[in-house]
Amino acid sequence: MLGFILKRIGLLIPTFIGITIVSFGFVRVLPGDPVLLMAGERGLTDERYAALLTEFGYDRPIWVQYFEYLRDLLSGDFGNSLVTKQPVLTEFFTLFPATVELSLCAIIIAICIGIPAGIIAASKRGTFLDQAIMGTALVGYSMPIFWLGLLLIIVFSGMLGWTPVSGRISLLYFFPADTGFMLIDSLRSGQKGAFASAVNHLILPSFMLATIPLAVIARQTRSAMLEVLGEDYVRTARAKGLAPARVVGVHALRNAMIPVITVIGLSVGTLLAGAILTETIFSWPGIGKWMVDSIFRRDYPVVQSGLLLIAVMVMIVNLLVDMTYGLINPRIRHT
Repeated sequence: MLGFILKRIGLLIPTFIGITIVSFGFVRVLPGDPVLLMAGERGLTDERYAALLTEFGYDRPIWVQYFEYLRDLLSGDFGNSLVTKQPVLTEFFTLFPATVELSLCAIIIAICIGIPAGIIAASKRGTFLDQAIMGTALVGYSMPIFWLGLLLIIVFSGMLGWTPVSGRISLLYFFPADTGFMLIDSLRSGQKGAFASAVNHLILPSFMLATIPLAVIARQTRSAMLEVLGEDYVRTARAKGLAPARVVGVHALRNAMIPVITVIGLSVGTLLAGAILTETIFSWPGIGKWMVDSIFRRDYPVVQSGLLLIAVMVMIVNLLVDMTYGLINPRIRHT
């Protein structure tokens, strides 16, 4: 098992280097000049412009800038924001709990709906119910997130007035954000209605973010269940006269969950990196919206280091999934 883990970690090294190249090169191809955006074009003399280029190192050859960037990363220095002057790491971990909270709620919704839907579809294979569930899953997977988000806002926030349009909690409540997780902080604050407000603000964005992983989990569960339901031991259990619910829920589901767990783990990593549209539409103050704002401001250190940090989080989640899968299925370790 140790060799399996070390091999997986070794594969992350070239991936990490590739991500640094992509994140560094991405901000260099963006249109606009960060120096002009930061200092303002009015009253900026050529001497001042050249001094700012030298101060931030943008006048050096591109390969020199990359190796200096890589050297700073290895020393733990992810740079400071050109706009707020705050360390990128500080801003990232201040906003990261909001994204984690949103992603965890989304994956919980996807699991609680997706797995039962996949089980029902497999049990009713070929029926109208099976086709309806899989058709809905396909629509959920194919539907553009930005369109779905606006539609949810129009219906549930505008027409029905059930949920708020944006934010994490009502402006009526104010308390210290000790953990950064609004559900926990609102519950600890003791203010009446604060927790309910936080939950109400979380419903629409988490449901929107859950649509794609929900569809993937449902389809994967159905596929895995159909494969397991055709095994000899399942037919033997049915021949013994066991209840259909016991055959499906105990004998089949346990073995079908191995690929489903893998999909769930990979979906968690995808959600952490893919909440950008959701956070932008609902003005959710997480790392996704933070990255979008930084791109518009041409904040080089935030964009390149933020991309790298998000990618590292996804890599860590994928590594944990690989390790878990290796524990569940010993054949993976040996192969």
